[in-house]
Amino acid sequence: MHIEFRHLKTIKAIHDAGGLARAAEVMNITQSALSHQIKGLEEQAGVDLFVRRTKPLKLSPAGFKLLKLAERILPEVASMEEDFRSLRSGKSGRLHIAIECHACFEWLFPVLELFRHAWPEVDVDIRPGLSFDALPALQREEVDLVVSSDPETLDGVDFTPLFDYEPVFVASSQHPLAQKEFVVAEDFRNELLITYPVERTRLDVFSQLLIPAKVEPRAIRQVELTAVILLLVASNRGVSVLPDWVVREVKYHSDYVTRPITKNGLTRRLYAATRSDETTKPFMSHLLRLARTEPVKLQRV
Repeated sequence: MHIEFRHLKTIKAIHDAGGLARAAEVMNITQSALSHQIKGLEEQAGVDLFVRRTKPLKLSPAGFKLLKLAERILPEVASMEEDFRSLRSGKSGRLHIAIECHACFEWLFPVLELFRHAWPEVDVDIRPGLSFDALPALQREEVDLVVSSDPETLDGVDFTPLFDYEPVFVASSQHPLAQKEFVVAEDFRNELLITYPVERTRLDVFSQLLIPAKVEPRAIRQVELTAVILLLVASNRGVSVLPDWVVREVKYHSDYVTRPITKNGLTRRLYAATRSDETTKPFMSHLLRLARTEPVKLQRV
């Protein structure tokens, strides 16, 4: 038996309308064409689908089985069609994000909170891009956006600048280095440096300061949570270097001090890497706008 999608629509329309004439009108076909369709379907099934001589027209037991199939499948098809319309119009899609910046969660969550209200049909997920190669995953379409401070030249990938930030030195107000106007690489030589559990090359303090100066801290302690890093620093258990958006409240806290890295400070830039054919999607463009503007508010607090 070969059941077509139109057969399901027909059986549902006749049941809802209560007769061939009304159903044909709803379906915008002639009654004879509808009768011919039903006859052909009954011949395939080898059973009657309707109880004739009843008003309104009633389904036979076999007809009810087909109706149940129609009531299960038709809504799913309608939902799929709506999903396709949303995809064509840019209202829905997938946005899986990989983050190569451990501290980026501090500003990304407020951005995504605004985004979800504007694009509720977009499936959002976050994968910390610290345990896998995020950019190759982007090219393989395993993720859709990578937050990174290290742009590369890759075929089919756009790097959209988001915002500049300043990595700053953070120490206890009781620490000897708190008396300095700024710190330099040599100041870290005798210090316990508290960092995120990330490769050195992905930490600004190493890539931009210590590695070029060939300076090694006395010891390194890796800590997962920003709040714990600040707690240890406040207790004078070590020093750290964090992005300025993370320490927006530290400068008003008497237990901490923040100082520039070098006399002129360090400036870094974050980028959003996306596949070139998706950068201009409506929801992607909106997210990029939010990611350029919202984090800056945190830096100004």
